[in-house]
Amino acid sequence: MSVSKAEPLSSDEEALWRSLMQVLLALPRVLDRDMVRATGLTANEYKVLMHLSEAPDCQLRMAELAIATALSASRMTRLVDDLQSRGLVSRRTSENDGRGNVAALTAAGREKLVSAWPAHLASARHHVFDHLSGPDVKRAAQVLGKLATRLSQERQGGVSAKRSK
Repeated sequence: MSVSKAEPLSSDEEALWRSLMQVLLALPRVLDRDMVRATGLTANEYKVLMHLSEAPDCQLRMAELAIATALSASRMTRLVDDLQSRGLVSRRTSENDGRGNVAALTAAGREKLVSAWPAHLASARHHVFDHLSGPDVKRAAQVLGKLATRLSQERQGGVSAKRSK
């Protein structure tokens, strides 16, 4: 990626870029606000419970949980400590190597997740899906899926920085 040779964005690219940046800033905030009001959980707490519920035996190493939720290790530690104090998760030393910590979803955590799920869906529908047609959703899923795959590969070091179409 050469910064000095970067081409200016076309007007369509500029419009997309500005809209994408606004969505990336605004959407997490409104989803978080809705979740806290409706369930008492922050969006990050909901994500932690969701990822644990989908993991084998409803447990993940803390490092894996941090990666899955895109949170720093220290932020994940504080978040899991808070969830643990509320009885929604438990934490223990890994049985595999004795060094890492594993977070596990408790029965109360599963109940809280199940009760919060409708509020999460209602918020996503209200802020996103109610404003898009079926074809819009399908096309957006294709385009964003392509970008997500590319960014995931770059993050893992598997793709060069060359532009792909």
